[in-house]
Amino acid sequence: MKTLKNYINGAWVNSASVDTIEVLNPANQEVLAKVPYGKDTAKDVAVATETAFKAYKEWSKVPVMRRVQVLYKLKSLFEENKAEIAKIITNESGKTKGESFGEIQRAIENIEVACGTPMLMAGDVIEDIATGIDEMMIRQPVGVTACITPFNFPSMIVFWFLPYAIATGNSFIVKPSEKVPLTMIKIFELLDQLDIPKGLISLVHGGKESVDAILEHPTIKAISFVGSTPVARYIYSKGTANGKRVQAQGGAKNPVIVLPDADIEMSSNIIADSVYGCAGQRCLAASTIITVGDEKREIKDSIYETVKSRTTGYGWDDNISMGPVITVESKSRITGLIQKGIDEGATPLLDGRNTSVSGYENGNFLSPTILENVALDKDLIRTEIFGPVMSLISMNNIEEALQFVNSGNYGNMACLFTSSGASARKFRNEADAGNIGINIGVAAPMAQFPFSGWKDSFFGDLHGQGKHAIEFFTQTKVVIERWPNIWSRKF
Repeated sequence: MKTLKNYINGAWVNSASVDTIEVLNPANQEVLAKVPYGKDTAKDVAVATETAFKAYKEWSKVPVMRRVQVLYKLKSLFEENKAEIAKIITNESGKTKGESFGEIQRAIENIEVACGTPMLMAGDVIEDIATGIDEMMIRQPVGVTACITPFNFPSMIVFWFLPYAIATGNSFIVKPSEKVPLTMIKIFELLDQLDIPKGLISLVHGGKESVDAILEHPTIKAISFVGSTPVARYIYSKGTANGKRVQAQGGAKNPVIVLPDADIEMSSNIIADSVYGCAGQRCLAASTIITVGDEKREIKDSIYETVKSRTTGYGWDDNISMGPVITVESKSRITGLIQKGIDEGATPLLDGRNTSVSGYENGNFLSPTILENVALDKDLIRTEIFGPVMSLISMNNIEEALQFVNSGNYGNMACLFTSSGASARKFRNEADAGNIGINIGVAAPMAQFPFSGWKDSFFGDLHGQGKHAIEFFTQTKVVIERWPNIWSRKF
């Protein structure tokens, strides 16, 4: 069984750590590889950072129009290797075939937007702010940057950051989740084909030791992170304490309100896709469904009929709606939370805990679960389950539902289903969340918009993607110029 290598200074090299953990296929527990994981991985970060700084000094002097040319080639490489990347994503993360291909497309879209960096990072110039004096603001790269990414989107999330970082003149270090490192191995094989300085883009494996090394290294100037809220808070507090720029995306508990005037069939299908897509393991998965008014029985019945027909299995098989959750431990945690909800008074309309898939009996499979009458005064209603579980509750009106939405600690996404423009306007203006959906179940911003997030769902000022990414990976410089010999003394 192979032990994965790091990619440092343009070459595949062994980790300084001899300790490893296994990378498992969540559908059958097959060991896919071993990944370095131990205290000596901090040494890998140090070596990668040293070479990244040298590459940055060279790359930052390359004109931006030339820098983005490598992104055009990278886009083509992604498109040519879509199927192979998608299969790797499915095997190590459990996604369905469609979800894996969709994730890759999102990565490609960020590469496309970053190709516009020459325009996106353009500064401002004002001539003659005073007689013979011009003033301008320019953007320059920050230096060595790094990202720490989660298991649930092995390819996409890195590309909220990487193309923007290198297009603006920085070097970039990737520390992928130890649960899903193989996707990034394949992507770095593609990156190796780009005409860029050695060391500009590096891949280092590991766990907390690697993360802390990134947080503490004085040469690393900016860090991007996506993961759980406790870790995001840790990354942000420790990184900023060490003088770094940090953007840290945290967890979520995304509420969806369904008004009586909503299209019930459409809403049910969209909500089911939101809750159970990626087995509920995404920070934009709907979690709590709030029915409003007298039609709550009709809405509940429609959702139930939609959800019960969804199929669970190995993601690369045809006609599969949902794959496994990532680990045995995740499955145990999710089933425990379901039981906790039932113990606290919830009624299971669908209970997906006892799920077995023929041919994949060792897989981490759960089927869609619906809990009705979840207690509003218990922890479960505020806990991020990160699994295929829907909590179904009801309220009397939109004002009451909005009050509940805004009382939560998280603020990643909130959605409303309605046919009323007035209700939609009220919701989008008053809901305390960074990503808002109106008759949308997964309010995932396109690459030209920032991936927002409020409250405990985000720590920082500038988000991933689009213009925010350009601003995060550059620092502004204001220049004021006078050339006295050009101007007549009489002025």
